Amino acid sequence: MKILVCISHVPDTTSKINFTDGDTKFDTNGVQYVINPNDEFGLTRAMWFKEKQGASVDVVNVGGIETEPTLRKALAIGADAAIRVDAEAKDGFAVAKELAKVVIDGGYDLVIAGRESIDYNGGMVPGMLSGLTGANFVTNCISLEIDGNNAKAIREIDGGKETVNTSLPLVIGGQKGLVEESDLRIPNMRGIMMARKKPLNIVEPAGANADTIANSFEKPAPKGAVKLVDADNIDELINLLHNEAKVI
Repeated sequence: MKILVCISHVPDTTSKINFTDGDTKFDTNGVQYVINPNDEFGLTRAMWFKEKQGASVDVVNVGGIETEPTLRKALAIGADAAIRVDAEAKDGFAVAKELAKVVIDGGYDLVIAGRESIDYNGGMVPGMLSGLTGANFVTNCISLEIDGNNAKAIREIDGGKETVNTSLPLVIGGQKGLVEESDLRIPNMRGIMMARKKPLNIVEPAGANADTIANSFEKPAPKGAVKLVDADNIDELINLLHNEAKVI
């Protein structure tokens, strides 16, 4: 079984977010980048298939040379090879079209993508990738078992869970629950050394055009000052909760 894990290069959640050029571009200065958390769950699940079922695991990213350290981390976790599509990730559809070419050219049976990336939270790429490649699709996936050409998945739905049976080729949108958080792989020294020798292939983009352009970004409004109410002044507390906070 050939598995391809999509890796998004996203800012660490502790990074301070700013914008430049009139709030039209993300300011990368001083920002630490990591593997998208949803992708980490998928990569760890792919490692399980590699170790238990002998699957091969490649990782892929659409982006510039600045994303290569993130791909190297995925190699250190255990992936066999990495692919970087040398194109700027401008919008979800363009990224999906670039990934579709990699999937088709590589003949992958299973594509594991994160349900969404934590930077733009679009949640579009896995579904569009499925449509472009003609593969089956399960999103919000929290469990996946493969037996030959058959797949059994559990996904989150409103108010519960749904178990589905499908078959390869398959694209999933994975998330927390695909593996336990305690089971996430952390690169060790041996993995880091081996990653240096693993192939990181740079492929030319298919030339997909972006269909959407971000006009501007806006940060949340700063939090207002905290009002302290005397413990004996219950009427004032109720008034503030009702008329200002509007929570009762």
